[in-house]
Amino acid sequence: MELIKRGDNLVLKEAECFDLGLSLDCGQAFRWKRNEDGVWHGVVGNLPLDVEQKDGEIVFHNTSREDFEKIWKNYFDLSRDYKAITDSFSSDEYLAKAIGEFYGIRVLNQEPWETVCSFIISQNNNIPRIKGIIDRLCENFGEKISDYDHAFPSAEKLAAYEVEDLAVLRAGFRAKYILDAARKVSAGEVDFEKIFSSPIEEGRTQLMKISGVGPKVAECALLYSFGKTTAFPIDVWVKRILAELYPNGLPECIGEYGGIAQQYLFHWRRNSETFSNG
Repeated sequence: MELIKRGDNLVLKEAECFDLGLSLDCGQAFRWKRNEDGVWHGVVGNLPLDVEQKDGEIVFHNTSREDFEKIWKNYFDLSRDYKAITDSFSSDEYLAKAIGEFYGIRVLNQEPWETVCSFIISQNNNIPRIKGIIDRLCENFGEKISDYDHAFPSAEKLAAYEVEDLAVLRAGFRAKYILDAARKVSAGEVDFEKIFSSPIEEGRTQLMKISGVGPKVAECALLYSFGKTTAFPIDVWVKRILAELYPNGLPECIGEYGGIAQQYLFHWRRNSETFSNG
C-alpha cells in the first residue's frame, strides 16, 4: 500500500483486504458514525477523524502524515498482512465462505481503557443503546476537543465519582462496574502495561479482577486493544458457530489468528443470507 498527499487529504492506495465500513461497524468499536455521504467520523484519544473509502482508496480527512504514522497506521492495523492471513484461512470451507462474503474486516487496535469500559457497557445490550450510553459518557465526562467532539473520559477522572453521579448515562447495573473498573485501573490494580507484555493468560487474570468482567469481555479487550490475536470472544452467535460448524474444534488453519477468524465468522453468522438459508 502507498500513502500519498492529495490536496488537504491523505490517501491510502492499494490497501489490500481493508473494507472500512465492515471494520468500523462489525461490533468491535462504538464511536464511529457514517454520514449520508459515506464518510465515517470518529474520535481516537484526542483526535477526531473523517475517513472514507471510494474507488478502492482510503481517504483520510483532517489529519496529518505525522498523526497517520503515530496513530492511524496502528489503529487500522496497517502493518499486518491480512491477505496472507485470510488466504491461509481459505482451506476451511466455512471461513472461505465468510471471507468471500465479507472480505476486508480488520481488527482495530483501540485504546485499552476505552475498550474495557465499552465492553462492560456492551453486556446484555444492543448496539444502538451501547452507542447511546458511550455518547453520554463522553459528552458528560470527557474533555471537549471540538465543537461537537469529546474525548473518552479517563479512568482517573471517572474513579472520583459515585454511582449516582453516573445516572445521566442511563446505564443501569453497568454503572457500578464502570466505576469499579475505573478505580482498579487508575490505582494500578489492573495493570495495562503488564497485560501488553505478558502471555494472554495473565491478561485474562488481570482483566477479570474487575467486577462485571467475565471471559467474553476480557477476550474482547485482549483482542481489540492489547494485540492478542489468539483471543477468541464467545457470545451467543459464536456459540452457535461452534456448535453448528465446529463441534470437533476450530480448524488448525487459524493458527495464531483465532481472533481475526472469529471476526469473520461472527459477522457472517449474524448477517449472511447465505448462512441463514443453508
